Amino acid sequence: MNKIIEKKQFSENVFELVVEAPLIARSRRAGHFVIVRADERGERIPLTIADSDVANGTITLVIQQVGVSTHKICSKETGEYLQDVVGPLGKATDIRHYGTVVCACGGVGAAPMLPIARALKEAGNKVVTVLAARTKELVILEEQLRACSDEVIVMTDDGSYGHKGLVTNGVEMVIEREPVDKCVTIGPAIMMKFVALTTKKYNVPTDASLNTIMVDGTGMCGACRVTVDGVTRFVCVDGPEFDAHKVDFDEMLKRSGAYREEEQYRMEQYRKGGKA
Repeated sequence: MNKIIEKKQFSENVFELVVEAPLIARSRRAGHFVIVRADERGERIPLTIADSDVANGTITLVIQQVGVSTHKICSKETGEYLQDVVGPLGKATDIRHYGTVVCACGGVGAAPMLPIARALKEAGNKVVTVLAARTKELVILEEQLRACSDEVIVMTDDGSYGHKGLVTNGVEMVIEREPVDKCVTIGPAIMMKFVALTTKKYNVPTDASLNTIMVDGTGMCGACRVTVDGVTRFVCVDGPEFDAHKVDFDEMLKRSGAYREEEQYRMEQYRKGGKA
């Protein structure tokens, strides 16, 4: 079991948990994730490691309440325990000197982008982060991303903060003003799809960190399969990052919604009785 050392609320449905996990803190790299269970009956949830503190033996997780399992995790308080935190899993981000890199993130995608942007900056890249959210209240980790970026462009759907528009508008703004050597995108699948379509127009190599349904996280179950360049790949062991121009996002979106009715039913039952 892993103790929650600190809890912070970013917005109505987004929370940050600092969790005791010394072995993971020592070995994790940018791009790695963990599988978390809230309790003995809990579903296995993949969460990207947003940060770590080797000295204190902790990792930082940012979670958005969506379904029953994430509500259970976010309902935990400081001093309480998560049943399991397993990792680090997946392949680490390929960090090298590219030149100018655009880091395009939407919503809670800012959390997994933070260690990647930091590592890219440490590798000598010029890092321009496009941070998008629906409203000002949903913008998270701006200060931390500014600390490791040469520039942060904030985009909000309603124009309540930064520039009005979508993440793709911000990405295109950068590409049209200067040469871009690489783009990394993390966020909702539909957002990553359109970032990939945008960068493909300009021949900018782009990696997307995929967030598929996962179960075991070790490549055994196949629940996280996606098609990349016509080949079936497993996000948990082959990813989570892939060439965004080769990912079949339409297939991924269909598979991600395969259990929507069941998820809604379980959420209704949980709200009624607090159990699921």
